[in-house]
Amino acid sequence: MFSRVSQMAVMCKTRSVLALTGRILNEAVSFIVFCFLDLLDFLLCFVYRIVDFFIEAEWKPCYCSSSKEVITSGGKILVSEQGESKVVCLSSSKLQLEDISDTLYTRHSPVSVLSKLTIAELKKLKVDTNIVQSCEKIKKGRTVRSTFSVNSTIVEMLQGKMVGQQLHPIPRWSDCDCQFCTSWTSSNKETLFVRAEGPKDNPREDVLFIHGFISSSAFWTETLFPNFSTSAKSTYRFLAVDLLGFGRSPKPVDSLYTLREHVEMIEKSVLEQYKVKSFHIVAHSLGCILALALAVKYPGSVKSLTLLAPPYYPVPKGEQGTQYVMRKIAPRRVWPPMALCASIGCWYEHITRTVCLLICKNHRLWEFLTKLVTRNRIRTFLLEGFFCHTHNAAWHTLHNIICGTASKLDGYLDVVCDCLKCDVTIFHGKDDELIPVECSHNVQARIPRARVKIIENKDHITIVVGRQKAFARELEEIWKTSSSGL
Repeated sequence: MFSRVSQMAVMCKTRSVLALTGRILNEAVSFIVFCFLDLLDFLLCFVYRIVDFFIEAEWKPCYCSSSKEVITSGGKILVSEQGESKVVCLSSSKLQLEDISDTLYTRHSPVSVLSKLTIAELKKLKVDTNIVQSCEKIKKGRTVRSTFSVNSTIVEMLQGKMVGQQLHPIPRWSDCDCQFCTSWTSSNKETLFVRAEGPKDNPREDVLFIHGFISSSAFWTETLFPNFSTSAKSTYRFLAVDLLGFGRSPKPVDSLYTLREHVEMIEKSVLEQYKVKSFHIVAHSLGCILALALAVKYPGSVKSLTLLAPPYYPVPKGEQGTQYVMRKIAPRRVWPPMALCASIGCWYEHITRTVCLLICKNHRLWEFLTKLVTRNRIRTFLLEGFFCHTHNAAWHTLHNIICGTASKLDGYLDVVCDCLKCDVTIFHGKDDELIPVECSHNVQARIPRARVKIIENKDHITIVVGRQKAFARELEEIWKTSSSGL
């Protein structure tokens, strides 16, 4: 008996030592790898400036740009309140408030911190890599000083919008210009691509489907739509949308893909165009944030809210929300592989542009090779969603929606909890390595009436793909219960 206990103690101690060794090794290798990636991204910045200049006769601003040129020739200034990630246009009637995440231009890394340029700016400006202006606010009879930071790239990218430019139809040289990716330019309507199925005249109810990051409406139309029952197809009108910058929807090069822009395009393309008065929402991953924003904006219209793997990370007191969420989803670690991919996608503007140049611009070749190697075993609609976007859309959507809404989600969830009466159901794959199961439990903590269903042996994608028939039945039951409850 004593010998067995002793062996178990030795095994536990050995596992602890191995786990500690693994963490130390992961930390050491990650430091070396990401220092190299920091340097590579720094060099690629200059490479793209040169190539852009020769091909497009100008170089577009990037978030490596110096913050010295923040005041435009027209005297228009855009400022971002530190910690709140709000960019306010002080001289434009059109853009009064834009939700810009400071993670776009403030991402501390060894190379950026130790570079001579950064140190010189820090000494001169006594802030990060931003110019700080002080604004006087009068509150309850006393003066309160509020600090604002300005980023030149945001100013330059929004200049066109301030003078009323329309969605820019011309893709950049590094973006795909095939017929599928640019199909939106052939239409005079500047609306999102929407796949609508169900009764055309007087549908009893509408269901809005919102896909996740680097995906498309095909995530729903190729899985759930064919598997809904005949009764559901005759009762509900299904509306699956390609988000701004993805799939067959517009991909404007001058957009910052903010929450406001995404929501307004959904309103214009779905709610207004299809005359939707009340609706159910089904959303996946990043789409859950847009679903919550819509629910808060239309509290009396949402009949049910179904969220799949919602990316909700409660921000501890004293932490800056945007930076905290960025570190949670992109921890700068090489292991697990999903953490490495997320970190590269979130931290490196120019490396991710290179990835898009190699993969998205040549997606037809990669789709052909994938089908050839796998003999069509891989689901091609997933490739369509993954490949058919622009770097500008993916980069800004990731930062401005997932990171930039960190300080807003608590408020959205509280409104859903206190002001909405609709049913809230949350699904999460237990094996999801991209968004941990804890995120769904965090949502339930803010909305106690929400039902959380953890699906065994399913991950971020297979929570739908592979179990579409069962999920279709579950959705129908949710809609039926929600409608009868009203």
